[in-house]
Amino acid sequence: MSILPKIFVALALVSALTSCSRLPGGAPASEEILKEANEATAGFALYSVNRAFLPTVSQWPATGKQEHLGWISASQGARSQIIQPGDKLNVRIWDSSDNSLLTTTEQKEIQLTDVEVASNGSIFMPYVGKVSVIGLTPDLAREELQTSLEMIVPSAQVQLSMTEGRSNSVDLVSGVLQPGTYPMPDRNYSVLGLISAGGGISSNLNNPQIRLMRGGSIYGTSVDKLLNNPSLDTLLRGGDRVFLEEDERYFLSFGATGKEDLYTFTKDEMSAMDAVAIMGGFQDSKADPKGLLVLREYPASATRAGVRGPRESRVVFSLDLTTADGLFSARRFQINPDDLVMATESPINDALTVSNVIGNFFGVFSAAGNI
Repeated sequence: MSILPKIFVALALVSALTSCSRLPGGAPASEEILKEANEATAGFALYSVNRAFLPTVSQWPATGKQEHLGWISASQGARSQIIQPGDKLNVRIWDSSDNSLLTTTEQKEIQLTDVEVASNGSIFMPYVGKVSVIGLTPDLAREELQTSLEMIVPSAQVQLSMTEGRSNSVDLVSGVLQPGTYPMPDRNYSVLGLISAGGGISSNLNNPQIRLMRGGSIYGTSVDKLLNNPSLDTLLRGGDRVFLEEDERYFLSFGATGKEDLYTFTKDEMSAMDAVAIMGGFQDSKADPKGLLVLREYPASATRAGVRGPRESRVVFSLDLTTADGLFSARRFQINPDDLVMATESPINDALTVSNVIGNFFGVFSAAGNI
């Protein structure tokens, strides 16, 4: 199922939970969660985020929708095109000899147009037979044809031009102003060069991501990384397909925030402070800046012995934004896809325990993820 239906279901479940068991102001109080976390039956682990804790959590497994696509580093290619099967060659032959095998006294040249390179990399030349041109530049192929023809017609001279076929073209599928198939002018044709030829990136893409399909593999990175690391501007190969799409990762906000909503990632790495800014900050009259909470669910494998991970698969991170260490730590603490960022406020209604709040929201994650 695509991401949009999952998003709508997640938001619907959040709405149903909050309407059926309404909290005062929409969020629990941080001191209640601290109290519940110390109980053996809490069902979740609570961690305070500070400078000493950051190196530990950075070693824990990834959560949420994470892309694990590799990318190909840039390299140096040939300055001219390389002939491949499917390319078409236009061969022009001059011969000034009066007794030429190829020309007449009235016409001293002949043209062989749209001679397609066969799957074995050869073309057929009159009086010569098959000549292999695969892997040669047009200049080297001209010399090869010239040499082969001189053995039959010593006075002949050859001129050659090439039209790129499928093996020397790449597809720019989507995410640009002018998608289409583009011939490769040389072997130094890079991803950014192709995007430029396509008119640039569509302005409506949020944190655009680049995907490169080559053979049976797919590679990926973000436009931001590519622009800031020239070494990632990989060279294209004939038959490559490139498409751009927006970043579909998201996190949820709840409680005494500027707005309870779903937010997509606006950059590759988002900190807790980035999330606070995106969701409109805190409600000044209700929010407790000592109790910014991040709810996250780890895979069961993260809690196994010998694995660096949390004590429980369900984890609540607590950030205190009233201290310098808390503020600096919030700028370095990374938000993962599918996290729930919660701003706490006044004490919770006794009819609804904090354990139920935590369990309900993790239930929302599970329900949305299993659709």
